[in-house]
Amino acid sequence: MEVLVPVTVERASADPAGVDAVEVLRLAALGRDRFQGRCHAGAPGRGFGGLVVAQGLTAAGLTVRAGQLPHSLHSYFLLPVDLEQPVAYEVDRVRDGRGYSARRVTARQAGAEVFTLTASFKAPERTAAVLPERQREMPSGPEPEGRPNLLDAWRENAAARRVCSSRPFEVLDLRHVPQAQVRAAGRPGDCRQQTWLRTPALLPDDALLHAALLVYGSDLLFAPTAALHVEEPAVARSAAPQVFMTSLDHAVWFHRPFRADEWLLFDQRSPSAADGRGFVRGELWSRDGTLVASVAQETVLRPLRPQDG
Repeated sequence: MEVLVPVTVERASADPAGVDAVEVLRLAALGRDRFQGRCHAGAPGRGFGGLVVAQGLTAAGLTVRAGQLPHSLHSYFLLPVDLEQPVAYEVDRVRDGRGYSARRVTARQAGAEVFTLTASFKAPERTAAVLPERQREMPSGPEPEGRPNLLDAWRENAAARRVCSSRPFEVLDLRHVPQAQVRAAGRPGDCRQQTWLRTPALLPDDALLHAALLVYGSDLLFAPTAALHVEEPAVARSAAPQVFMTSLDHAVWFHRPFRADEWLLFDQRSPSAADGRGFVRGELWSRDGTLVASVAQETVLRPLRPQDG
């Protein structure tokens, strides 16, 4: 049978010309704790890792108790995802505790492990009355209105820049902040960029769906942040890239409730590039200044070879 995320709640509204976020995350149930999905391209001929992470988190979340929400995930990309084959997700129920539950997800294609994820879930706690909460201040930057539409820029000269079609990513509305696409002021060697993101259509009140879409969006421009010291930002690049990048891992921590259909500022920084690897970390903020999630990733970073193009 098929599992549609969310299962029982209809979308509040949708853009009939756009890409349905629920459809992108659709999984088919193959049996107890076994699911199957499809992956679209992230680069020509290669599956988009952010979708695999989002579907893996969704598969894990469908096996936990009602009311438990993801608070962290750690994942590794092991092999390139074949776009011509479905991805099978196998969930291992590692732990079901009184407060926390842990799940391990293995994604396979043709019998080979292509991806692994461990996620932890918990029920919300109300502790602010006895243990005050805190967060750092949201970074400054312009509002999303009037910012360049990243997908519009992507569609221009796509073939010359060796990128795939932007159509699958229309599940998100992405607004780039050009002023932040530079090395962080006063921090030599620290590369930074910012992007506003949300879904164009309103979404159901399903926290797992919103978490999975945040994960999906967090991987889209993350790796290129590590190459800003040698490459133009992807949104502004008119020539083919000179650097080969592919994600090695992806980790997300969810701090506070949020909605993926409301604007989130994704502030991304890369403090290091060495040994053929770039390291990137980021924070996602709601428009009212609430820190909702943190993300970290390592990516392969090396000169582009002919076989990588």
